[in-house]
Formats: sequence, C-alpha cells, structure tokens
Amino acid sequence: MDFLTIIGLVVAFGGIFLGQLLEGGKLSSVLQLTAFIIVIGGTMGAVMVQYRLPVFVRSLKMVPWIILPPKTDPQPIIQELLEWSNTARKNGLLALEGLLESVTDPFMRKGLQMLVDGSEPAKIRATLEVDMDSRSEIERQAARVFESAGGYSPTIGILGAVLGLIHVMENLADPAKLGAGIATAFVATIYGVGSANLLFLPISNKLKGIVHQQNYLREMIIEGLVGIAEGENPKLIEGRLQSFYAE
Repeated sequence: MDFLTIIGLVVAFGGIFLGQLLEGGKLSSVLQLTAFIIVIGGTMGAVMVQYRLPVFVRSLKMVPWIILPPKTDPQPIIQELLEWSNTARKNGLLALEGLLESVTDPFMRKGLQMLVDGSEPAKIRATLEVDMDSRSEIERQAARVFESAGGYSPTIGILGAVLGLIHVMENLADPAKLGAGIATAFVATIYGVGSANLLFLPISNKLKGIVHQQNYLREMIIEGLVGIAEGENPKLIEGRLQSFYAE
C-alpha cells in the first residue's frame, strides 16, 4: 500500500479545512452539494466526450493504483528469470514448458512461450517491444483522462460560480440573502480549482509514474528473456538485469 498518497490527501484537505476553521469559517459553508454536482458532473461529462469508452473505463480501473500500485519490485522477477536461465542451460529451452502454468503475468508468460517455441532472440525482442509499447500507450491514455479532468474542472467551477451569481441576481430584492448567496456561488470555484490541483492532476501524474515504472520493468524482462534465448551465462544475465536498478 502506498501510504504516502493517503498521507498527502489527509495533509492537503486537512490543511484547507483547518485554515477555514482558524479563519473563523464553518465547514458547512464549503460543503455544497449543488456545487459538487455541477463541477464533478460537468467535468466527468467533458472527459467522456473527449475519450473513447475503453480508455475511460481503463482510467477508472487504474484509480486504485494510487493506493495499491502494481508490484514493481524487480528482485523476485530477476530471480525467476535466472531460474529459467539455469533450467534452460541444463535441460534445454523445452524444459521451460512445464513452468508456463505457474506464470501469472501475461507479459512474462508470452515471453516464456516464445522461448519454449524456440523463437529467435531478435524475434522475441521485437514482439515483446511491440507488446510493451501498446500496453504502455493504453495506460498512458488512461492516465491522461485525469490530466484532462484537471484542465476542465477549474473552468466548470467558474461556470458553477456564474450560475450561482445568476441566482443571486434574481434575489436582489432581498438584501439579507445576498451575502450567503454570493458565498455559495464561489464554492463552485473552490471545488473546480481544488479538485484539479488536489485530485485530478496528482492522480494523473502518479499513474504516469507507475506506468513508467512498469515499462522499465518490462524492458528488463525483455533483456532477460533475450539473454536466455541466446544461451548466455546466467551470471552475465544477472549482472545486466541488476544494472537496471543500480544505485
């Protein structure tokens, strides 16, 4: 679990609400359901117009990554690749066929299958690089959904504020309602700017970082698989793989 995300959200929202209280304000004055519906609903609608359904759905599936990111620890994968290398050196590539059922990662399974099939090293590299690029591009597009939301939400917030001011203007005959009405109108602006800078843009950047880490890990896997296909010494393969994460 990525506790830094949770801590960051608590610090960000806690600081804003604490500042509101220290200034003598009330939390109820910034908790407006109408403003929330306008900003979040309008932002999500604009994003849906911009992106295709598969990309939008993929972005929603990636949201849990900000707290529970995919495993990117290279050491267990390096050890698994070295075990494959030792097995192939001793018993040949066909001896790896029995390991296929135990491999859960689709990318590694595809590479292992190509090893068992006796594919040329250059073919393995080319095929897996295309697979890697297509996967990362889909995930980057999904991450950009939140970047787009961060661009739309401040403008939608201003739109909500204008709608609120229109409602205030309709009640000019009752001065007692003007102050509260204006305050409520500007809550939409707070929601727009706040959601962009505290949620949408940070989520987008975090997801992009995770996608980059996964891509880098796949590059390492490709190097290991190609080394096995070329029959390299496991020690040489280990040294090259460890250099990906050398401090």
